[in-house]
Amino acid sequence: MRPCQAAEIQRPPAFGPTSVGLPCICAVIHGRSAMTIAERDLSLTFLKGLNVLQAFNETLTDPTVADLARITGYDRAIVRRLILTLVEAGYVERLDTRFRLTPRVLVLGGGFLRGNGFGKLVQPLLNICASELGYGVALAMVDGDHAVYVAQSTLQNSRFTFGFTVGSRIPLLQTAIGRMLLAWGDADWSTTTIQSADLVQSTMATQMDRDRISDAVAAIGDRGFSLVRDEFEDGITGLAVPIGTRGTVRAALGLSEPNEVLSDAEIPRMVSTLRRCAGQLRAGF
Repeated sequence: MRPCQAAEIQRPPAFGPTSVGLPCICAVIHGRSAMTIAERDLSLTFLKGLNVLQAFNETLTDPTVADLARITGYDRAIVRRLILTLVEAGYVERLDTRFRLTPRVLVLGGGFLRGNGFGKLVQPLLNICASELGYGVALAMVDGDHAVYVAQSTLQNSRFTFGFTVGSRIPLLQTAIGRMLLAWGDADWSTTTIQSADLVQSTMATQMDRDRISDAVAAIGDRGFSLVRDEFEDGITGLAVPIGTRGTVRAALGLSEPNEVLSDAEIPRMVSTLRRCAGQLRAGF
């Protein structure tokens, strides 16, 4: 099965394929995804509105209509109508010629988290895992050619923070969680993503050769865990394990710490703990 996609519509490459809704965590963990929906059954205007909503990010918090048109690739007149509709709905506020998200957008994600038991089921397990490891952990799911953080441990036991929160998106090709998802996800989707996803050189160590990334992903698949050093952030190692069975995984559990913390000697212990937690997460659904 391929990750859920909508019918093809004009969309900026940075966003990747449009997801129709959010798959529930149990479906993700057990490898089930929604069927592809025929274009005649979709509201393309609504999808465009969602794309405009997603154009807001940490580097563009107060965009203008022109900014949003450039990012989405839509005509300014279309963007203006869409953004004003979002203002009327209460998801965006207008600041003269600029626009800003309102707290109401959290309601969308909150329904997903509450409906899938993150507070009662996932969060306690992540906190236990973090307590055993001595470091914070995060659960991420596939979102186009990125992974999105859907839960994090809340224990303040990490000596470093990297600015990631629930809702943060990270690239699949350059990160441990991303490569883990590629390694144990649907094979056809993985191959396509490795060849088509944007390659951004985040550090001098970032692998920019797609064939070598493919080889690395294949090795991760056989090994059962992902380890990436210095490719996304200098001096930082990422470690991740899958949640689910090979070929169906769309969720992964991982952590990021300085290289000296995630030494080669520490990796086996951490992988063992992460795998145990991943098994409990899967069993809980």
